[in-house]
Amino acid sequence: MDVVYASLHRRQRAAPEPAAELAEVLGALWAHATPGDGLEHVTGCPEADRIDLLMYLSTAARPQGDAVCRVEALLVRCHDASPLLRRRYLPPGTTTA
Repeated sequence: MDVVYASLHRRQRAAPEPAAELAEVLGALWAHATPGDGLEHVTGCPEADRIDLLMYLSTAARPQGDAVCRVEALLVRCHDASPLLRRRYLPPGTTTA
């Protein structure tokens, strides 16, 4: 099992919504995960300027690419496909607006 830490940074104009925010992000991740991602479990914690994620990836099936690359691809895919994530967060890998 590989564990990868990642964050999605909020857009400046987006207000944090901690009550539902984590569930919405986790739902988007699961909705867009593919078997090749090897996603087994994900947890998160909303912070003032971002949401932090711990993503647990299977190594048993030997998916394509290393764990960090798989997480980056999954986050980009989720951000591109989810209007909620696009409105609330900067694109993955971006830390300032």
